Amino acid sequence: MLNRENLENLLTKGGNVVGSDGSKIGSIGQLYADDDTGEPTWVTVKTGLFGTSESFVPVEGAHNQGEDLVVPFSKEHVKDAPRVDADGHLTPEEEDRLYTYYDRGARTYSEARNGTAGDVDLQGDADLNAGTPTAGLGRDTHDRDTTRGTVGHDTSGPTTDDAMTRSEEQLHVGKEREATGRARLRKYVTTENVTKTIPVEREEVRIEREPVTESNRGAALDGPAISEEEHEVVLHEERPVVEKEAVPVERVRLDKEVVRDDVTVNEEVRKENIETEGGGTRR
Repeated sequence: MLNRENLENLLTKGGNVVGSDGSKIGSIGQLYADDDTGEPTWVTVKTGLFGTSESFVPVEGAHNQGEDLVVPFSKEHVKDAPRVDADGHLTPEEEDRLYTYYDRGARTYSEARNGTAGDVDLQGDADLNAGTPTAGLGRDTHDRDTTRGTVGHDTSGPTTDDAMTRSEEQLHVGKEREATGRARLRKYVTTENVTKTIPVEREEVRIEREPVTESNRGAALDGPAISEEEHEVVLHEERPVVEKEAVPVERVRLDKEVVRDDVTVNEEVRKENIETEGGGTRR
């Protein structure tokens, strides 16, 4: 069974509120306690963009599931609850509206003032925000109209004043920064063929013959008239010699630049419309 300690533990752990259909409604916001018993009566659910809105939901009938609080209402039912400021104080009128919406019954303002339905003086609590008891009694909207001097009376809930507030949702779009990937530099070795052509030289034997003349006759007659001889010439040729040298060619580093894009956000927002019926006119 849920008690104050259980709910405070869920709030400390940042638990979520889950609807009867299993869908997440939002995170747990604040707890509102009964001034008489000190037990939590209402819990707020942070909904909307970045949890900017808080909806009230009764603790009665809820149970914990791990670190989450499961309530016996659907997500849409909780989100459509009457708008009440979660400022740590519930007025009798605000509590009546919430009780009526969640079909839990409610005491009327006059009964609360006379003390017939418990003390609704919301003085707060040392650890929890102030709440109201869960006693349920009927309401008399005609008596309330007379007390407050309003024109007409509400047929959908408690009569508060002679005006109806029209509200609408406003779209607030924010940005969050997240990591999408990593980039790194990695050096590795590949092998490729390089072809170069260079000129080379080689020596070949060429026989030269010249007739004996008066100018070379002395050299020709030097030595025996008939003999066997050998004459040798060393031949040379050039061959390619390959050397490889590692030299630095460039420096590579990582840097970042910001690229801006326009992203279009398309979301539905709700707004209330007010029309009049009867009296010969309709707007």
